[in-house]
Amino acid sequence: MNRSDALFPSLLQSNKVNRALWFAMLAITGSIVIAISAKVKVPMWPVDMSLQTLAIFTIAAVFGLKLGMATILLYLAEGAMGLPVFQGTPERGIGIAYMMGSTGGYLLGFVAMTVVTGWAADRGWWRSPFKIGAAMLVGEAVLLMLGTLWLMYLFGFAQGIEYGIGPFIVSDILKLALAAGIVSVLGNVVRSRLR
Repeated sequence: MNRSDALFPSLLQSNKVNRALWFAMLAITGSIVIAISAKVKVPMWPVDMSLQTLAIFTIAAVFGLKLGMATILLYLAEGAMGLPVFQGTPERGIGIAYMMGSTGGYLLGFVAMTVVTGWAADRGWWRSPFKIGAAMLVGEAVLLMLGTLWLMYLFGFAQGIEYGIGPFIVSDILKLALAAGIVSVLGNVVRSRLR
């Protein structure tokens, strides 16, 4: 074995470590962006309106499925550990107790919309605002469905529909369209660095 052969595995391993650190940094940064977006809100009952869907759609479309999932799961883990990252924390509780409250279905929906949007982004849909927007619309429908079902469980059928869908449709479609536009412009720069 010559010297270059011995050196090559070390360089390869170093690149893997650097890549893992880069991905970890992106996931942490993404979770912070989601936490900040949760605090930019319009107070409502039982669920506040915030910029989370804009942040999560953008992150999922730019990061793709694996890194997007790592980011949203890290965010949820931070909240489960009691960090005040959710829109109603700490004033409405913290940790698992908060997650089982009125926003619980939406928190699960964030995972589902990340799966749908990240999957589409990995297939190149992020290049077209219409294609990635369509994927986001499916993710939005799943988010609203899960959020509404949980509110129905907590408050009954009629109130679940009233609180779970109506207040969010127009604002979330606007945020979805904005996210699709952002991704189509910035996606190439960011995704090229994820390879």
